[in-house]
Amino acid sequence: MNPIASALSIGIDIGGTKVAGGTVDREGRVLDRAGADTPERSKSPKVVEDTIVGVVEELLARAEQSVATVGIGAAGFVAADRATIVFSPHLSWRNEPLRDALAKRIHLPIFIDNDANAAVWAEGKFGAARGEEHVMMVNLGTGIGGGILMGGKVIRGRFGIAGEFGHMQVVPDGQRCECGNRGCWEQYASGNALVREARSLMTANSPVVRDLAERVGGDPQKLTGPLITDAAREGDPIAVELLADIGHWLGVGIADLAAAFDPGIFVIGGGVSAAGDLLLGPARTTFRRHLTGRGYRPEAVIVVASLGNEAGLIGAADLARLTASGQDV
Repeated sequence: MNPIASALSIGIDIGGTKVAGGTVDREGRVLDRAGADTPERSKSPKVVEDTIVGVVEELLARAEQSVATVGIGAAGFVAADRATIVFSPHLSWRNEPLRDALAKRIHLPIFIDNDANAAVWAEGKFGAARGEEHVMMVNLGTGIGGGILMGGKVIRGRFGIAGEFGHMQVVPDGQRCECGNRGCWEQYASGNALVREARSLMTANSPVVRDLAERVGGDPQKLTGPLITDAAREGDPIAVELLADIGHWLGVGIADLAAAFDPGIFVIGGGVSAAGDLLLGPARTTFRRHLTGRGYRPEAVIVVASLGNEAGLIGAADLARLTASGQDV
């Protein structure tokens, strides 16, 4: 076996609000973890780069075995060269040569991929979709990321930007999105959408959000997705309704993706997926209602990611290891 293929690899998952890292072995096990928030004062390329380097250096300092590669799963459009971040709606990356910038400070082979590509690889190889070669992953976090696994390979597209499901238009002239367009899917089925709707009700002094208001002392800015999910689990009606609304829009988008790609399984990841059946129940109902050819075609299953928020860093680490060892992934 190629020694790189069996070595440890560091995976980094860069989201809109934090950088998470882990040292990962060839079986997809995370042996060590580190992380840092993306500084709110600035999300400039240099600040994010510094944060990534800090997390990698922390993991390298604690590694008990040799680390061969570093894989970066980035929230944004990654060019076909898998080195450049073309655009990121949630960070200040515009044609950012991230791999070259990091290579000046991290003296290991570095590989860049979209964070959802990394996550779908991990779930397909180690997680909820193990054994299925036709997988679509939808990551619900700050926005919506997507990954495609067809025939057991990651589908990146001609320009490296396939899978940006969050920016499909689902509502003409709808909510303005950070990408510049209106009506993007992530404006209706993401963590940001969940929090936005709850804050809107609270700002309007709606009596239906009394329980949520009490939880945050009447301050809408303290509302978060996990808080709303906890309230829903505890039976708060409006929190349940808000998650059901997100689930409905999730089902609408998934039905469109099924019509286009016909996968065997949809894996739902990201922070919002922690809501479980409070989210997926409505999503499955809407999916069946909107599925093209419903009743006359096999129906893809919809499951929660089994690797949780670590899917991105696990996949990034494994893709880096395999690419460095010469495999086409």
